[in-house]
Amino acid sequence: MTDGLGQHIVILGGGTAGWMTACLIAHRWRDRRVRVTLVESPEIGIVGVGEGSTPQLKHFFDTLGIAEAEWMPACDATYKLGIGFEGWSDRAGYEQYFHPFPTALDGHTAPQFFYNTRARRTGRDVEAHPDQFLLPAHLASANCAPQPAENFPFEVSYGYHFDAYKVGAFLATHATETLGVVHLQRRIASVERASTGEITALINTDGERIGGEFFIDASGFRSTIFGALDVPFVSYAGALFNDRAVVMPTAHTPDAPIPSQTRATALSAGWAWHIPLTGRNGNGYVYSSRHRTEAQAEAELRSHVGADAGKARHLRMRVGRVRESWSHNALAVGLAQGFLEPLEATALHLVIATVEAFLDMVDQGGATDAVRTAFNRRIAARYDGVRDYIVAHYRLNQRHDDPTGYWAEARRVEALSDDLKMLMSTWFTGTDMVAAIDRAGLGRYYSAISWHCLFAGYGTFPDAARLIPPGADIDPIDLPKIDDFLTRCASNFGSHASRLRAAADHKDTV
Repeated sequence: MTDGLGQHIVILGGGTAGWMTACLIAHRWRDRRVRVTLVESPEIGIVGVGEGSTPQLKHFFDTLGIAEAEWMPACDATYKLGIGFEGWSDRAGYEQYFHPFPTALDGHTAPQFFYNTRARRTGRDVEAHPDQFLLPAHLASANCAPQPAENFPFEVSYGYHFDAYKVGAFLATHATETLGVVHLQRRIASVERASTGEITALINTDGERIGGEFFIDASGFRSTIFGALDVPFVSYAGALFNDRAVVMPTAHTPDAPIPSQTRATALSAGWAWHIPLTGRNGNGYVYSSRHRTEAQAEAELRSHVGADAGKARHLRMRVGRVRESWSHNALAVGLAQGFLEPLEATALHLVIATVEAFLDMVDQGGATDAVRTAFNRRIAARYDGVRDYIVAHYRLNQRHDDPTGYWAEARRVEALSDDLKMLMSTWFTGTDMVAAIDRAGLGRYYSAISWHCLFAGYGTFPDAARLIPPGADIDPIDLPKIDDFLTRCASNFGSHASRLRAAADHKDTV
């Protein structure tokens, strides 16, 4: 017995979310004789709309003891230092910016960044673009890998780009061959429940009964288990109205460097991602069906990525989350739990955060009603915190090329949380953003650096014509000194392509 959950845990659905969950549970509870069975239909594939991650994915593989040289070459993976945003603002000097993952060196330059953004918010003509202050922007612009030379003792956080299908297959092999997870290929027709509401079994199309004591729904948008439990869905559509995506691959340009960043480019009714893998590029266009048809969106994406684009796949998205991620004796993960468009690549981050919080809280308090309530409150707050950050990308956009179109409508969205309203008020009144983020506890989801990059990266400052030179009350920031510091730090990092080649060569020799 695992603190009230039972000995047998059944996961419905494979893909990256299902196999991640299976690996984390089987690894954490490997000494407790817990059996894990994963059931998936051979006819249902992975949605695969997101092929990028946050640094949480590195933590995941480190937890399982899987080296980069083992999984990255097998999954066409590359490194990711952050996201380059292009075209979300038409303000002079702010047409693009970089959203970095944090580094151990930020403490040397972030305070000056914060200081100058506040000075510019209060009408002073000082430089406040985030790329001038933070190391990852320098590294990404030079297509560097995130690992420094051995004699440079400062870490840089990073995520990955990867082929979602191959990651799912890699984790399936690890789960079954190393961790003892049982893999069943079945097509589930119904969910059997007891009179108490608890789930007792999954029933496949041949009438076979797959019993268990705790169930995990990783069945994607079908949400087979949570649909049977009638768990309400909390829609975010009032604030995030993108509900479609079209995706297609492109080939690498011969001899071109491999970027160590995702690129997010604003298009007419949404945004396009460009994700570099070792074998191809992943591209997609996330858009609003109220503003573009599928045919229009596909044509626009093809025009954006070039004539060599491959076959397109069209996807529909339900944006929001289930009201409770743990209901009765079932847990929802992945798309069955919720979906936030892939703007900040949070899908796998949320899977890992959900499963690890579940394991931690059961280990500490058991599977009680009180633990379940606390867990649901914690996960809902995390989803809502990520939602707020993504909503801010649209609400604060500075594109003015279509005064009545998509981007203008996004700037008029009023379905904002109190936290987001507070941050916007803090920014535009020139008060202390760092203190406001700390007071509200928002740093749990996105750091003060991330929020400053978003606001400042768009150029959401007073019009340049209204700015005045800084007076004696403003301490001058020595920008050439900061640039020299960052340039010298960046000289300790090698090229992305060479690091990937070294990883592939290492795999071939082990």
